[in-house]
Amino acid sequence: MLETSARLLRLLSLLQSPRDWTGPQLAERLEVTTRTVRNDVERLRELGYPVHATPGAAGGYRLGAGAALPPLLLDDEEAIAVAVGLRTAAGGTVAGIEETSLRALAKLEQVLPSRLRRRVDALQTTVVAVQNNGPTVDAKVLGTLAGACRDRESLRFDYTGHDGTVTRRLAEPYRLIHMSRRWYLVAWDVERRDWRTFRADRIGPRTPTGPRFAPREPPGGDLVAYVQRGVGAALWRHRARVRLHAPAEAVAERLPPSVLLEAVDENTCVIEAGADTLQMLTLYLGMLDVDFDVLDSPEFAAHLDTLIDRYSRATREHP
Repeated sequence: MLETSARLLRLLSLLQSPRDWTGPQLAERLEVTTRTVRNDVERLRELGYPVHATPGAAGGYRLGAGAALPPLLLDDEEAIAVAVGLRTAAGGTVAGIEETSLRALAKLEQVLPSRLRRRVDALQTTVVAVQNNGPTVDAKVLGTLAGACRDRESLRFDYTGHDGTVTRRLAEPYRLIHMSRRWYLVAWDVERRDWRTFRADRIGPRTPTGPRFAPREPPGGDLVAYVQRGVGAALWRHRARVRLHAPAEAVAERLPPSVLLEAVDENTCVIEAGADTLQMLTLYLGMLDVDFDVLDSPEFAAHLDTLIDRYSRATREHP
């Protein structure tokens, strides 16, 4: 059993997590009785900590907000997670927080016990981070987008397309997605009346934000898959609609999220695939190892005819 002071610190640490704790749950974690938990809660209140209690079967204890509270209490694993997160943020994709992250990391390392400092040092010296050469997002812009998503406020912003053209948009922001070292905003485009995915580093917010809106049903169910599909398809230089002579469930797990799959019947399905080159598109389809028909890409069909002739000559010359 922990001493009273150590137990109070442990209790305070548990109460700082964003959830309600029942008396029996806290008693099990602290290895004490529920009566001791009630007494410890009263001690914390006497020390100025606003511990709220909700009666009933669905109730429990929760630590309220208070400006006079001391810094957060972190257990060993939480402290290491924060240190690693700060180190990662210092070399990440959000511009303007690198120096702030390093300052916070230096302060955290000063108060870490030696056993944890060694573990953090080991992670920092042995893990090699890949240098970010991609676009970065201004921290203020990211904060504005996140706040609009949270508060359900319409956004007015200038958006720079891949060709450099700047357009003015009015959108209802839904979520921010971090994928492939880039930030994307999924939003309902009010004027185009459809869902759109915007690169956050190409967004220039206008202030003030617009009126509040009622949230819509997100597109496609799986928001991450929706963004992966849209972003992947936008990068394709060549695309083709292909009928596969195989059940959809037999090929689904071999397809990336960017490829749209549509079941036709129990023996065939249709995919909309693409790639940077016709050669790569041929390779992808060949790796599926099923018969297929090209439905709507004469360019790709002509490329396949050329390959057929080439491979036929190869077999005739070397029987």
